Amino acid sequence: MLNIAKKSVHAISFIMLYLLSGCSSVPQLESNAKAPIIKLPKDNQRLGVMSAYSDPWEGFNRRVYYFNAMADEYVILPVVVGYKKITPDIVEKGISNFFNNLSEISTFINSLLQVKMLVAGETLTRFVLNSTIGLAGFFDVASQAGLREQNEDFGQTLGFWGVDAGPYLVLPLLGPSSLRDATGVAFDALTYQQAIEQLGMSTDEELMLTIMDSIDTRAKLPFRYYSSGSAFEYDQLKLLYKKYREIQVAR
Repeated sequence: MLNIAKKSVHAISFIMLYLLSGCSSVPQLESNAKAPIIKLPKDNQRLGVMSAYSDPWEGFNRRVYYFNAMADEYVILPVVVGYKKITPDIVEKGISNFFNNLSEISTFINSLLQVKMLVAGETLTRFVLNSTIGLAGFFDVASQAGLREQNEDFGQTLGFWGVDAGPYLVLPLLGPSSLRDATGVAFDALTYQQAIEQLGMSTDEELMLTIMDSIDTRAKLPFRYYSSGSAFEYDQLKLLYKKYREIQVAR
C-alpha cells in the first residue's frame, strides 16, 4: 500500500517543480528600476516557493526519506522488477484492475462523506460492473463504458470538512504525507481490510494479497529516489505533494 500518491502526477509534475524552483530566488533590480507598488517582505525566505510550507519535523522526515530511498532501491524495486519479469502483461494488468476495483469501496465511502453524490453514484456503478461483468475486477469494463475512475480518500474527506493538513510528515515506506493524511491512511487501510475479509480468505492469503497490492502500486509509480539530479529533491517532492493534495481537496 505505497500510497504516494495513486493518487499521488509524476514526470509533468517534476517539470513544473523545476520551473517553479527557478522562480524561488529574489531578483536583483537594476539601479534605475522603479520601486515595486507592493512592498516586498525583508525576509527572502518568505518569497521562495520551496519554503512555502513549514516542516517542523524536517530532521525526522529527512531520515525517514533516506530510509525509504534505501528500502526502495535494495528491497522494493528488485521485487518489483522480478514481479514484472515473470508476470505476463495481460495478467499484470488484470491484477492491477482487481486492486483498483477494491479501492472503489474506499472512494465510494469517502464520496458519501463529502456529499459528492454524483461521484459516489459513478463509483458504485463502476464497482458493480467491474465486479460482475469484469470478473471480480480483472477487466475494467466500466472505463470502456465511459465511467471514469474517481479518487477520494479519508484525508480528502477531512480536508473537505475543514481539517487543516497539519505538519508535513514522511511515513516509513509510504512516503510523503501530513498529520491529517496519515490519519486518513489509517482509516482507508481499515476500510481496505474490511473489504478483503469479505473475500473469505485465510490470514496468510490476506497477507499475500496485501503484499501483491503493494507491489502492484509501486510498479505503477515511475518515481525513483535521488534520480532527479537535484540537491533539493526532498523539498521539491514536499512541494509537489502539498500542492497536489490541496488541488485534490479543493476539487
